[in-house]
Amino acid sequence: MDTLTIKGMKFRAFHGVHEHEKEEGNDFEVDVIFEADLSTAGKSDRLSDAIDYTKVHRICAYVMSGESVDLIEHLCFQIGTAIAEQFPAHSRFEVSVRKLSPPLSSTTEFTQARMSWPR
Repeated sequence: MDTLTIKGMKFRAFHGVHEHEKEEGNDFEVDVIFEADLSTAGKSDRLSDAIDYTKVHRICAYVMSGESVDLIEHLCFQIGTAIAEQFPAHSRFEVSVRKLSPPLSSTTEFTQARMSWPR
């Protein structure tokens, strides 16, 4: 199986359990990795035969800029569910959401939730 990776999409968003996270925001990264047969697009060189990663990015941006939620798990699930609806023919994929510099008592690079589809 082939893979298409969209890695490190960066967003400033206002999600988290703590009130200051909802007010001040934090930096997030999102990855989406599809497992799919990419040979048709590879042969044709037509976007219509490919996974349009502009649409994937648009879904991620929409969720990340949406209503504030508490958990990165919830963001991950929202993104994955929307991608599965938009790309039913490519339903084998993984979504990761990272919160950079999470508010913990020691310096921490990130926290991450990762989910796979189909569910």
